[in-house]
This record gives sequence, structure tokens and C-alpha cells, in this order.
Amino acid sequence: MIKLLKRLSILATFSMILVLIGGALVTKTDSGMGCGANWPFCEGEISAQLIIELSHRLISGLAAIIVFFLSILSWKFIGHIREAKLLAFISIFFLVLQALIGAAAVLWSQSDFVLALHFGISLISFAAVFLLTLLIFEVDQKYDARSLVINKKIRLHIYGLTLYILIVVYTGALVRHIDSSLACSGWPLCDNSQPFSTQLHFGQWVQMGHRFLAGIAFIWTILLFNKVRKTHKNSRVMFYGWLIASLLISCQVLLGAFIIFTVGNLLVALLHALFITLYFGLLCYFILLSNRSFQFEKKNTQEIDPHLKL
Repeated sequence: MIKLLKRLSILATFSMILVLIGGALVTKTDSGMGCGANWPFCEGEISAQLIIELSHRLISGLAAIIVFFLSILSWKFIGHIREAKLLAFISIFFLVLQALIGAAAVLWSQSDFVLALHFGISLISFAAVFLLTLLIFEVDQKYDARSLVINKKIRLHIYGLTLYILIVVYTGALVRHIDSSLACSGWPLCDNSQPFSTQLHFGQWVQMGHRFLAGIAFIWTILLFNKVRKTHKNSRVMFYGWLIASLLISCQVLLGAFIIFTVGNLLVALLHALFITLYFGLLCYFILLSNRSFQFEKKNTQEIDPHLKL
């Protein structure tokens, strides 16, 4: 059964990545109404937008079925692992929620501010499926990250950065939904010929706001990697994990710049969505490790001093 779960979890993880990339493609190509004001059925003349929207719906539906079975089987067979049941619930709950938001966007007109929530919700569902996959592969492995002790300050940074990234993701999704990806002609400034200009329209302010927040996320990640390198130098998981996180956020920033340099190249835009997906999934893994570390420290403290038990 574990072998089946492993295969199913890999399939679920990749299907969720396709859902996220497909959602970004729908937004980027303005294909949200490709099937007309119909959901879940598709009506209208054959066009590129209809094909994109219909393909996204089919992949999302298939992903929902795969994730549903993964959640049920994980609940039953690895439910003894403390995080498994919660992750199983979150993965299917947020997947259904993003599907409902997508349906509402088609059936009833929604503001861009509401539509921008769609990508973040899908991201949370992906992260839950990704963590569930890691738990399944951890079952028959000798390595157990429950014994990893993470510095309290590092844990707080991880929690804060992960929540902050959701804000960055929302602003990035808002840029796409208000069609402001190319609102600024320059990078890193909005207009390199007028670097100190404050006469920006709404789309440019959103674009620059997103860049500013993304810049903070980049600096925060690099500084945190430097802290981890000093305080957890003997932990391969922490060192290489944050090295990968630093590389991912660096690629994310560069891809954001290349969207401007390539005048909105579609492949670059989709890679931009992919890298933030992988980065967020990795952050959520560190949240899992941080929570385990807290529980591990708490357990050891109670064993040393039984009077601390409730």
C-alpha cells in the first residue's frame, strides 16, 4: 500500500503543479471566459482561449480526484503520523475552495482583488499535497526529521517569511489580473529614464509595490540562509534546504525582470509562477520541521522536569 501511496502522491504533486501553471496560463492569456459564462460545462466557438480554459478545467478536475483519493488513503494508512490527517484535510479543502472561486468567477463577475486570491489558495493546496508526499516517503526511511532541533529565532523567521510570501504572491497575482505585468517599461525602476517620477497610474503602483515586497522577500531569504549557515552548519537538511530556497528566490527575481526584458514572454511568465510554487512548497516543509522541532523540545523539557506537564 505504501508503494501505491508513493506513486499516487507523486502524481498528485505534479497534477497540482499543472493546476497552478494552468491557472497562471489562463490569467496570462485572458482565457477565463473562454468557455463563456458556463461552469462546469464549456460552450462557445473553438478558439485558443476555449482550449486553454477547458484544458485547465479538465486538469483541475482530474487533480481533484487524485488528491481526494490520496487524502482518503493517507488518512487511513498513515493517519498515525501526527501531521498526516491535517494535511489530508487541507489539501482537499483548499482544492475545492479554489475550484469554487474559479466557478464563481465564471458564473458571476468578480473583482480583480477577489480573483487574485485564487492563485494563493491553490498554492496552499499544493503545499499540503507536497508535504503529504514527503510524509509518505518518510514512512519507510531511516531518516526522521522529528529529531531536528531548529533555533527558536530561526523558527520565527520561517513562520514570518512564509506568511509574508503569501502577501507577495497575492500582489503578483493582482498584477496579472489587472493586466499590469508590463505597466512599467523599466526594471528595477518603473521608468529608468525618469527614476524619481511619482506620477504613476494604479497599475504601475501595484507593479512597483509587488517588486518592493518581492525585493524584501529576496533579502529576507538570503539573510536567513546566512543565519542558518552559522547556527545549523551541521544540519544538511537546513543548509542545503535554505541554499535551494535562496536559489529559487533568486531565479524568481530574475524571471520577474525577464518578463519586462522579454516584453511579457509567456514561457518566462509561466516559469515565474513555477518557481514561486516550488519556493513556497519548500518554505512549508520548513514550517513542518519547525513545528516538529518545537514538539521535540517540548517533549524533552517535560521529560527533564515532569512538573511542567499540564
